[in-house]
Amino acid sequence: MWIEETEANALWRGKASFYRISHIYNNELLQLAKLNFEFKQSIYRKELEELKGWSKVWGLSDMGFGREKTTYCYFAIAASTSLPCDSYVRMLVAKSALLITVADDFFDMKGSLNELEDLTDAVRRWDSRGLSSHSKIIFDALENLVTETATKYLKHDGTDITSSLQDLWYETFLSWLIEAKWSRMKIRPSIDDYIKTGMTSVATHTLVLPASCFVKPSLPIEKLRPKQYETVTKLLMVIARLLNDMQSYQKEKEEGKVNSVLAFMIENSEAEIEDSIAHVREILDKKKKELLEHVLMDGFTDLPKPCKDLHLSCLKVFQMFFNSTNRFDSNTEVLRDIKKAIYFPLEVRILKPLQNLPLHSAEPKKKSTTAKASFKGLFKQNIRTSFTAHQVSRPSFGKGYGIIPIARKLALGLL
Repeated sequence: MWIEETEANALWRGKASFYRISHIYNNELLQLAKLNFEFKQSIYRKELEELKGWSKVWGLSDMGFGREKTTYCYFAIAASTSLPCDSYVRMLVAKSALLITVADDFFDMKGSLNELEDLTDAVRRWDSRGLSSHSKIIFDALENLVTETATKYLKHDGTDITSSLQDLWYETFLSWLIEAKWSRMKIRPSIDDYIKTGMTSVATHTLVLPASCFVKPSLPIEKLRPKQYETVTKLLMVIARLLNDMQSYQKEKEEGKVNSVLAFMIENSEAEIEDSIAHVREILDKKKKELLEHVLMDGFTDLPKPCKDLHLSCLKVFQMFFNSTNRFDSNTEVLRDIKKAIYFPLEVRILKPLQNLPLHSAEPKKKSTTAKASFKGLFKQNIRTSFTAHQVSRPSFGKGYGIIPIARKLALGLL
């Protein structure tokens, strides 16, 4: 639907819509849009408070280390999808993103290698015996999330997906453990081995696949299994990893970690950092095009459209956070966007009614410049020359459209 804007350019894209509303209702529609936006803000604020409460109850917000990104995680999914996208989908993705952030930081900076191995083994066994402190908090929050997700799906679909969700999370924890060992033991993997593990550790599939089970039509359950991932899912995993690496290689180099940019330099000893960045960017651009083909064109994947849209939303999130800088790790980069989207009232400028312009001015217009006067004189001269050089009869389709009335207007200075 578009609002008719009489003074707008004829190429305005809104005019491609089938439904039109006259511009005389502009102000009423603006007020309606404002109320709609404020209604959405109230939903977002309510869900964000619910997410903060969940994080507090399970101890994730009081870990004492790493990044506190509860609001960022919720804003990411809320900004990349649109209502009436199911509230549970947003909460599931936000909770998963929050848990991923906390657990990833634990593997990166806090846990000892023994603690990380014990936690990963506990996720494999799905049994928290022997865990304590931060490891126990992370596992308990994960168990709550998986149980809640599986219970809801069982209630609505009649299928138990508990084991599939557990395997999905174990794969992610195992990738974090592998990377932690690389870092602690100063192991330099090949770029192929790094990408294979890194595309899993970025955990985008852990976000979009469980959520895709709750859209309509939903993700086929067999697609939750690691060996059954669709190409579009694998593309998203690689793209997210490369986007992250492009903005974090300097920090990870200082911390002694591996990265796709750094891994390429290791395998190509003569390559400069600029060469490595250019190589990774080339791969990234190619993978983005492939993902867009799978999402927007038919014949590439049999995933339902809502599932493909969630993949595209996840790509938008990583583009927002890592396109030109690492905005996710910043404590200020995204704050204003969050406030404008969720908290700040919308300012609406009331449009003044359009007024018709007179056909002719009461007084002759003054020539503003010599160039304009010269152009007008040249135009008249060319017309008169044309009349003299060619014998043109008056057309028969109307008095006002013939050559003679035009010449008369020129003579009177009306043109």
